[in-house]
Amino acid sequence: GPAPRGRDDFVQYHGAAAERVAQHSGIPASFMLGQAGHETGWGKSEIKTAEGGNSFNLFGIKAGKGWSGRVAEITTTEYINGAARKVTARFRAYDSYEDSFRDYARLINESPRYEQARSQTGSASAYAAALQKAGYATDPAYARKLSGAIDSAVRAQRAAEA
Repeated sequence: GPAPRGRDDFVQYHGAAAERVAQHSGIPASFMLGQAGHETGWGKSEIKTAEGGNSFNLFGIKAGKGWSGRVAEITTTEYINGAARKVTARFRAYDSYEDSFRDYARLINESPRYEQARSQTGSASAYAAALQKAGYATDPAYARKLSGAIDSAVRAQRAAEA
């Protein structure tokens, strides 16, 4: 179908994939939907491949040395010693959005660095704080923004069920 527009559409569009991945990963669907929504502006700013195709990367996961799958290279601004620099970043590219949810869940569940986050799935704010502490993102306000996005995803899910 067409790409989702706005929070409610985004949550509805990705809800089934997030629920399937939640079943076997133990990470609540709302946490994944909120984080994907935060990372992409609820679908407005998804990472495209060089050819303009879809990378299906909803979580901004970079392609490190261990990644053997497809890659989307984009020019992005990073702050290095306080100075804004244009750098080329290599992001993972997937075959579907569900693969993106699955890879995110694998990262959280298998990386020792996110061990704290794994034990905080009962609370959106504790989970978000643990991700920030583990260095998921460099934004100092990441935990606050992420827990807000998760709360937003929960509200959208409830509205859809009503």
